[in-house]
Amino acid sequence: MLLEFDSIRAMPATIRDATAADAAACAALYTHYVLETAVSFETEPPTAGDMAQRIAAAQERHVWLVAEHDGEVTGYAYAGSWRSRAAYHRTAETSVYLAQSATGRGLGAALYKALLQRLGQLGFRTVVAGMTVPNPASERLHTALGFTPVGVFRRVGWKHGVWQDVSWMQLDLPAVPEETD
Repeated sequence: MLLEFDSIRAMPATIRDATAADAAACAALYTHYVLETAVSFETEPPTAGDMAQRIAAAQERHVWLVAEHDGEVTGYAYAGSWRSRAAYHRTAETSVYLAQSATGRGLGAALYKALLQRLGQLGFRTVVAGMTVPNPASERLHTALGFTPVGVFRRVGWKHGVWQDVSWMQLDLPAVPEETD
């Protein structure tokens, strides 16, 4: 899937399925979030090899997309299983990460819309997203895309010497014809 994305305030970008060749760029982009923020609860950045495995695992049943501008990966969005029990098989957990140079330009929304569309096509019914709070940019993005708040887990992550809260939001995707197990 290739999707050209351009808007008045956005940098032109191509949104496409990730490949193993994107792993190093995704890992490099994500390193900022791991080391410098509480957005990710990881404390050690994954290697390119780790990221390649994550991309492959996500694409077995879900989706991993990248946004590319002038040959450079400027963001990615992916989905994975929310819980392991069989009854949750139509629910996915989603995430999006952007290069610092690509924030505030509508690219996150474009990536997320493409991800949500693909998840709907794959038969997913509900998507959930967790975010460390406060995170106004992520909260605005999810709200603009129609996610609704469902709750906050208090003091569930310890990072940078502080207990962190995580807010959860969810979005119902359009029903798929003849839903079956």
